[in-house]
Parts: sequence; C-alpha cells; structure tokens
Amino acid sequence: MPNQTSKLRAKIQDLVPKLRQSSFLKNILIIMSGSALAQIIAYALSPIISRLFTPEDFGIFGSFTAVAGIVCSLITLDYSQALMLPKEKADAINLFCLSIISTIFISLVVSIFSIVRPSIFYDLTKTQGTWALILFILTMIITGINYSTQAWAVRSKAFKQTSASQVIRSVTSSGSRIIFGAFKVGSLGLIISNIIANLGASLNLIRITIPDLISHKPEINIKKIKSAAKEYIDFPLYSASQNFINAISSGLPVLLLTKFYGLAAAGAYAFAESMLQAPMGLVLTALRQVLFQKACEYKNEGKGIFLLYIRTVLVLFGMALIPSLILIVWAPQIFAFIFGAKWRMAGVLARSLIIWLAMVFCNLPAVIFARIIRIQRLVFFYDLILLFARTATLVLGGMYLKVTQTVMAFAIVGAIMNTVLIYFVGREVARKEKTLDLLS
Repeated sequence: MPNQTSKLRAKIQDLVPKLRQSSFLKNILIIMSGSALAQIIAYALSPIISRLFTPEDFGIFGSFTAVAGIVCSLITLDYSQALMLPKEKADAINLFCLSIISTIFISLVVSIFSIVRPSIFYDLTKTQGTWALILFILTMIITGINYSTQAWAVRSKAFKQTSASQVIRSVTSSGSRIIFGAFKVGSLGLIISNIIANLGASLNLIRITIPDLISHKPEINIKKIKSAAKEYIDFPLYSASQNFINAISSGLPVLLLTKFYGLAAAGAYAFAESMLQAPMGLVLTALRQVLFQKACEYKNEGKGIFLLYIRTVLVLFGMALIPSLILIVWAPQIFAFIFGAKWRMAGVLARSLIIWLAMVFCNLPAVIFARIIRIQRLVFFYDLILLFARTATLVLGGMYLKVTQTVMAFAIVGAIMNTVLIYFVGREVARKEKTLDLLS
C-alpha cells in the first residue's frame, strides 16, 4: 500500500510539469481566457439587455438569425474548414482564396434571389423593408470572411488573436445592444448589433491573414485554386451539406414555434437557447480550434487519435453534468430572477433544452474527428435522419401539444441522436486506427 501511494504521488508530480509544458493545454487556456472574458461581459450586461427588449423582439431576431444561419452554413462551401488539412502553406493559402470566392459567389446568388422574390425572405424572417435585405446581405459577406480568417488564424496557431476576437465580439455586441435598446430600436437593434460584432471580430483576424496573403501571392493562381477545389471536393459535397442540414435543423425550432405558438414563444425559446449556449461556447470555441489543429497534427505525424477522442468526450461529459442538473431543477427561478419576470417562460423551456444541449456540448469531438477521418458521408446521412426526426417532432408537437411539451420532446430526440453520433464516430475512429496498425 505505501509503495502504491508513493507511485501515485510520483505520477502526479510528473504530470504537473507535463501539463505546464503542454502546448495543447496552453492554447486551450489562451482561447478560453478570451472567451471567458467575453462571456463575463455578455452575462454581466444580459440582465440590462433582457429588460430593454421584449420576447417578440427576440422572436424576430431569432427568425432572422435562423434564416441567416441556414444560408451562411454554405457560405464558404466549408473549404474554410479544409484549411487545416494541407501540409504545405501554399496549398492552404489557395484554399483560403477558394473560400473567399465561394463567399462572394453565394452571397451574390442569394442576394439576387432575395431581391427578385423578397416576399419569401420577409415571410421567413418576419421582417419588413429594404433595410432587412441589406442587413441580410451584409451578414452573409461578413460571416464568410469571419469563417475564413478564423480558420487561417487557427492554422497559424494565432490563438491569442482568436481569443481577442471573442472579446471584441462580446463588447461590441453587448454595448451596441444596450445603446439600441435604450433608443427603443427593437429587433432591428439586435440584428445590427450582431453584424457590428462579427465585423469587429473579423477585422482583428484580417490583420493576421494579410501578411501571409502578401508573402504567398506568387503561389496563388487559378490552376491551384481549381486543383484545391477538386482535391477537397468532399467538403462542399458532404461537410457543407451537413452544415446546411444542421443549420436547418437548428433554425427550425424558432421558425416552427413562431408558426404554431407565436413570436413571444419563439422569442422565449431563442433567448433560452442563447443563454445556455453562451457558457458552452466558452469551452467549445476554444476546444474546437485547438482540438482540430492538434488532431490534424497527430494524424499528419502518424499518431493515433482515438485516445484523444475518448478523453475529450469524457471530460466534456463531466463538465456538463452538474450545471445541467442545476438547470433542470431551478432554471425557471434563475431566469426570472436574473433577466426579469417576463423571461420565466424562457427558463421553463431552458429546463428542457439543457437535456439536448448537454449532449451537443459532448459531441464536439465527434463533429471534428468525422471531418479529420473523412467520414462526412456517414455523418451526412445521420444529419438527414436527425432533420427528419426533429421536424416531425416539432410539427406533431405544434399540432397536438403545448409549447413546453413540444420543446421537451424536441430536446429528448436531440439528446438521443447526439449520443448515437458520439458512439458511431468513436467506433469509426477506432476501426480506422486498427486498420492502419495492421497495414503497418
């Protein structure tokens, strides 16, 4: 027994220096520090913001954001995510240019369609007037640039800059919302605040990208861009399609809750989801960037990634457990106390949503590793099934159930499906590693 205790103590003592020297942990902490500050600012100001806007304002904002999210899921055709994979920087810079070209092309196509058939846009977003179309076009362009520059910053390991961008986004978003709310601008203020926040974050990241674009300018040409588009064609075919399906799946609740229960119910849902996802983003934004970079690095060096997958899933599950239990019990009281009595319904819905979002929190490694081992086709069909299941749940619930019951059923379906995804991706990672070991 004494020998076992001394061995355990020695292992712990060896572990501490290793953790201090771990670039993986350091990079996560760098991004998390920025994300933490961003979330502290957002949460500190959210009780003020919640009292300046109504659930109906958040309902319109949620509808606009849902439609924008669906379109922006295709904005770079997911070539921005492929930036991490090439070993050579010259190949990656051509992929970056390809993602910008995709942004411009898709923004142009969607803009023309929205101008020709504006009634479809207005019906979906619950907005009116030319300003909504202009803001929608700006949202698409800025989002595409943000995706591309952020991916390049991660590839370049510029984690301090990506961390700073989180703070810039939070400060500009919360600050502008308070200003617009004070002047009673309503849902328009929420939409403009999002655009300002993404623009500020993007400008900070562009500073990292421009020097690389200049230094590699001679290596950028149409032939290489076409070659990159062909080599990584699975990203627009499967990964971007998967993002599109996920965006529809994520946007459906607000759009269908608006249809069946009205803007106030949809606004309560949108507010509850945003408040729950904000602290999740504190961890996931950091982990997504660092884990993707580290896993790609491991793969390029011929190292196994299965243990990294399992450890990350288990750590995320442990982190989600206690906060989830607290919200399941006390979410309505917490929301009413912090954000005001008019947001108690948001707390009631949050009690159900946390069941689903806890598993979304744990499935980040599944999403990332599926792309790394190139099984987007499998995940694509999974997402089709998920979309069908969630749509059926919302439609049937809207027809026969109360809003609280519909959201509960929706959350349970989402939790089950995310658990299935975690299992199947883990199984595929293990199978591919075993195959490689046998070949070697």
